[in-house]
Amino acid sequence: MKKLINDPRAVVEESVDGFGLAHADLVEVHRDPLYVARRGGAVQGKVGLVSGGGSGHEPLHAGYVGQGMLDAAVPGPVFTSPTPDQILPATRAADGGVGVVHIVKNYTGDVLNFETAAELCEAEGIEVRTVLVNDDVAVEDSLYTAGRRGVAGTVLVEKIAGAAAERGESLDAVEAVARKVVANVRSMGLALAPGTVPHVGRPSFELEEGEIEVGIGIHGEPGRRRVGLEPADALTEHLLTPVVEDLGVRGGDKVLLFVNGMGGTPLSELYIVYRRAAQLLADRGAIVERSLVGNYTTSLEMQGCSVTVLRLDDELTTWWDAPVKTAALRWGV
Repeated sequence: MKKLINDPRAVVEESVDGFGLAHADLVEVHRDPLYVARRGGAVQGKVGLVSGGGSGHEPLHAGYVGQGMLDAAVPGPVFTSPTPDQILPATRAADGGVGVVHIVKNYTGDVLNFETAAELCEAEGIEVRTVLVNDDVAVEDSLYTAGRRGVAGTVLVEKIAGAAAERGESLDAVEAVARKVVANVRSMGLALAPGTVPHVGRPSFELEEGEIEVGIGIHGEPGRRRVGLEPADALTEHLLTPVVEDLGVRGGDKVLLFVNGMGGTPLSELYIVYRRAAQLLADRGAIVERSLVGNYTTSLEMQGCSVTVLRLDDELTTWWDAPVKTAALRWGV
């Protein structure tokens, strides 16, 4: 294992410290317990947004704390849920007096710990709504979830719900738009090579030479099948076809196409995947109105990518285009 780390047990704390120093104009890092909050504290009269989960998926979630997205993010250990003791103060820090939305990826640990934290918040008089993200079409059930996993589509939920909250929409309205995104977004990913969890010291799974995993989870969970390495266009079809079929994309539909890197794939290769995915959508008569390409929901240094499609309407497009100023997404400001 070769990594730019010190103590494998201190990776998350040291990484979050560095993140806070690099982006001190945007965020404040709280260390005991560990969470990241928007610089300047909660905006009074604005619905707060909180998300979090295991570390190793950077820039998810701390990279999306700031104007137009999250008010707080809670990093757990690598690939392990944060605790309620972290989520509770993060929710307090995000509370502007009109309620908070928890955006939670559908993994068992995340669901249980955010649920416990929400109950504690309610006991303190903070109204909390929870929105589960379950965009991964690859696996219906696994050891890690009850139902589909939350993966790269989480970024789109956080951006669009964050824009609605920033504009001053009500708690009901922010929750509703977040659920609307969840209902209209699907993803699927593949891995060419695994990542290595620092404190474990070995790859999270094994692939034979020339073999890839189609439908991989962002923690290295098994996918739909293992196949031999094929050209990028063929692999892109393996990802996009289940996504658009599950979503029911039809001719004339307007969509956002998001090609996400898993941490170890060059941007040049992600654009090759985007090129073919855009062609396939055009062949179906869909209109790609918005795009996003890059490493936005990673799995340490895993080589691979995911393809996400969000069906757009005028409302979702408006919220997507709204100004955002975070470490990982920034436009319009």
